[in-house]
Amino acid sequence: MGAKTAITPTRLDDYAEWYQQVVKQGDLAENSSVRGCMIIKPWGYGLWENMQQTVDNMLKKTGHKNAYFPIFIPLSLMSKEAEHVEGFATECAVVTHHRLEKGEGNKLHPAGPLEEPLIVRPTSEMIINEAFARWVKSYRDLPLLINQWANVVRWEMRTRLFLRTAEFLWQEGHTVHATAEEAVAETEQMLNIYEDFLENWLAMPVVKGRKSESERFPGADDTYTVETLMQDGKALQAGTSHFLGQNFAKAAGIRFQDKDGEEKYAWTTSWAVTTRLIGGMIMMHGDDDGLVLPPKIAPAHIVLLPILKGKEDDDKILEFCQTIKENLSKINYHGRSILVELDDRDINGKKWDWVRKGIPLRVEIGAKEVAEGKVSLQKRTSSPKEREELSLSDLEAQVVDILDGIQNSLYEKALTHQKEHTQVINNKDDFYAFFSKSSEGITQGGFVKAYWNGCPEVEKKIKDDLAVTIRCLPLDEQEGIADKVCALTGEPAKNLALFAKAY
Repeated sequence: MGAKTAITPTRLDDYAEWYQQVVKQGDLAENSSVRGCMIIKPWGYGLWENMQQTVDNMLKKTGHKNAYFPIFIPLSLMSKEAEHVEGFATECAVVTHHRLEKGEGNKLHPAGPLEEPLIVRPTSEMIINEAFARWVKSYRDLPLLINQWANVVRWEMRTRLFLRTAEFLWQEGHTVHATAEEAVAETEQMLNIYEDFLENWLAMPVVKGRKSESERFPGADDTYTVETLMQDGKALQAGTSHFLGQNFAKAAGIRFQDKDGEEKYAWTTSWAVTTRLIGGMIMMHGDDDGLVLPPKIAPAHIVLLPILKGKEDDDKILEFCQTIKENLSKINYHGRSILVELDDRDINGKKWDWVRKGIPLRVEIGAKEVAEGKVSLQKRTSSPKEREELSLSDLEAQVVDILDGIQNSLYEKALTHQKEHTQVINNKDDFYAFFSKSSEGITQGGFVKAYWNGCPEVEKKIKDDLAVTIRCLPLDEQEGIADKVCALTGEPAKNLALFAKAY
C-alpha cells in the first residue's frame, strides 16, 4: 500500500476482479494455504466484531441467550433428518481418522480410523436439537431461545473471499416453542431484526419475503429471507429465518408435557447471518477507489493524518493530534465511542491507504492547522479532493451529525439504485429479453417483479435458461392476485415473485 494506485478494472467492466482488488487493497482478508479458506485480517475482523456486537445486543434484548455446541456431528445423528442431510450432502467435510502417525520417509499419514465418521458442521440443527431433546421436558421449559456464534464448513467448489468460502463465521439461532403460532412469530421477529440490522447499520436496503418451496432451507416448512441488490445487478441473500415446523423435533425427539399433561412434539426455528454480509457491504457501497464503510459499523470512524516534515513543528502537530483524539474519543456514537486512528507514519500517499480502507472521515493536520486551531476534513463519500475546514470545537460538536449524514447518504444511494433497477414485467418475451440482453459485454441485471403460477417446472426452466431464480415472494405484495396471470405462462397467478440472478 502507499501512494494512490487505481482499483482496476472499474466495477462493471470486470466486477469480480474489482471486488478482489477492493478486498486486497482494503486489507480485509487473503486466501489461506487451504483451498477455499480465508484469513480475515484485523481491519476485516474489526468489521465482523462490530457486526457481531450489534446483532448480539439485538438478540439479547429479545430474550435469546448464547451457548456453544461441538463442531463435530456424528454421521448417525445427521442421518436422522433425511431431507436436511440431502440438502447439505455434497458440501459436507467428513473426518474419518482420529490421529496421525509417521510412515515411510518419516512422512505423516492418517491412522486410527474412527468407529463412526464425524461431519464438520455445515449447520447445527441436529447436534443442537439432540441437546434440546434432553433439556425440554415440560411447557415450563418453553420457549427455549438459544444462539451460537461459531464457524461452519461447507466444501464449496467455487469460492470468493467473504461471499462463498469453505469455512465461514456466522451466528445461528435455534429455538423451541409450544405452538406453531409461537414458532412462526419467532421466525418473523428474527426476519425483522435482520431487516433492522441491514438497513439501519449496514445501510443496505432489503426486500423481505418467503422463499419458494424449491429454495427453502432443507427440512424447513417455510423459509423467510432478506434479499439485497448489488451494484452489478445481482441479488445477494443477506439473511434467512426458518420455520422448521415439527420436522426436526420429531427427528430428534423434542417432546414436552403441556398444561393438560399431554405429551406433544415441539415446534422449532433456526436463523442465521454470516460473514458474507461483509462481501455484500463491499459490493453495495464500494467505488473505484475501494471500500466505502457505513460509519455505524466501521472499525474506526476517523483517521488523523499529521503532515510531518521533520521540523520542530512536528512535536506541536502530534500534540494537537493527541488532543483531538482524546476529545473525540469521549463522544458516544450509537453505543460506541468515536474510534480515532492516528497515522503518523512517514510514507508517501498514506491518505490513499485510508481511502481504500473506506474509513468515513480523514483529517489532515499541519503546522497551519495547529496555528489556527483548525482541521481539514475529508469525507470518504465525497471527492478525494473535496475538503472543509472546521475549528476543533466545531468538529467535536458536529462529528456525530457528520457521521450520520454519511450513513444516511449511503442508504439513500443504495435504495435509489435498487428502485432504479427494479422492473415489473408482465410477459415472457420481455422477461427473457431483460435477462438476456447485454451492453458492452455486461449482462443485464436487477430485480424483476412478475406474477408466477407457483409451478416448480416454470421456476426450473428459467433457472436453466437464464440462470435466474426466484429470490423471494415479497411479504407485502401478495394481495390482489386473484385476477392476475403468470407472466411466464399466461395461467392464473399464485404469487408475485421477485426474480434475479444471484450470488
